[in-house]
Amino acid sequence: MKEQEIQSIIERQRRYFASGATLPVSARLDTLRRLGEAMTAYQDRVQEALRADLGKCALEGFMCETGLSLSELRYVARHLRGWARDRRVPTPLTNFAARSFVRPMPYGVALIMSPWNYPYLLSVEPLIDALAAGNTVVLKPSAYAPASSAVLQEMLSSALPPELCAVVTGGREENQSLLRERFDCIFFTGSQAVGREVLRRAAEHLTPVTLELGGKSPVIVDRSANLPLAARRIVFGKYLNCGQTCVAPDYVLCERAVRDELVRCLAAEIERQIGPKPFENPEYGRMVNEKHFRRVLGLIDPAKTVYGGQSSPETLQIAPTLLAGVSFDDAVMGQEIFGPVLPVLDIEQAGDAIAIVNQGQKPLALYVFTSDRATAKRITTECAFGGGCINDTIIHLATSAMGFGGVGESGMGAYHGKTGFDAFSHRKSIVDKKTWIDLNMRYRPYSRLGEAMIRRFLK
Repeated sequence: MKEQEIQSIIERQRRYFASGATLPVSARLDTLRRLGEAMTAYQDRVQEALRADLGKCALEGFMCETGLSLSELRYVARHLRGWARDRRVPTPLTNFAARSFVRPMPYGVALIMSPWNYPYLLSVEPLIDALAAGNTVVLKPSAYAPASSAVLQEMLSSALPPELCAVVTGGREENQSLLRERFDCIFFTGSQAVGREVLRRAAEHLTPVTLELGGKSPVIVDRSANLPLAARRIVFGKYLNCGQTCVAPDYVLCERAVRDELVRCLAAEIERQIGPKPFENPEYGRMVNEKHFRRVLGLIDPAKTVYGGQSSPETLQIAPTLLAGVSFDDAVMGQEIFGPVLPVLDIEQAGDAIAIVNQGQKPLALYVFTSDRATAKRITTECAFGGGCINDTIIHLATSAMGFGGVGESGMGAYHGKTGFDAFSHRKSIVDKKTWIDLNMRYRPYSRLGEAMIRRFLK
């Protein structure tokens, strides 16, 4: 798409927003209704696209993309009227007589840039939140998921006018063109490297930004954990979408006393959930492209591979792989893996993991498996991370009642449900001062009585 076309879309959306058409809650609810109808009608088409782009099976596509998005839409629509109301706050005596309140208002024209690993979910969920808050939206899906991008464009154009929601497809050139424009807010999901570029471009216009990035999300396992169950849940979270999940367990810090048993349980669970011949399993996906396939293969040290390690260049598949005896000097620990490779590192006790986690970049997620509540509380309190689970993986992002986001290098801001509504809203603080009385203590010339009253009221 040419730069002039992008500018025309933004100008058209800016005029539409200025008309006030998106402000009534009834209009926003109608938008969500039409969007929901299209999301329901296009479920099969979306699934075909997810299979084409990433090899996702039907249940995984519904569980992690289309179904989760519909759940978010229903939750937002159910609560929107309450979120959009003015919120009354206390008024200090110095402002007597008055009423103070906070009014959420949309930013205006929002840019949403989504990634390729969950091309539908990570486009539609922030879109729902942005539209609910009353914004117009320009959506830029990833060029690495072309089938999903095409379906998104068709689905959204069938439900919503371009002055309210427009999809811009294409690659780096379109991304650069969009970032040269002025938006009222930007929502980006992707890598840290691109996130830095988005933030730098946004700073030129002082545009507020929400960044959902990644990082090396640790799993901590102590000797009190239920190891077979821990392995089952770790394998589910790690190898979902072939490891291409921003909150996937990136590596395991396991107490040495139970390391060997955990590795045995992990290998048994891989065979149970995926099978001994993963490339013949139609429910097992693939890497998104050859570039990422080669990158992940380069992280596998054959000398430290205790399970898996096979690959299929023809299908861009890498078998679920376990590495043991790994140290932080290994290549696999030098970057976010974002693939089906799980290194297991030894620690003496679970408390040692706190310093290890905190000395690196703040991860997007953290998971701890333990039967000791004090250990769980200490780790989740003292470690810095975006969000996570105790005795499970990944599921914390599946509830609209909690915000989802990173901290530090793993992102800034959050979304989902009310938190998502707030992410796309500016909260105006307003004082409605009454006219039936006017205390003159604040006016010049100041008096002793007025000073005494002010000092008393401000105690």
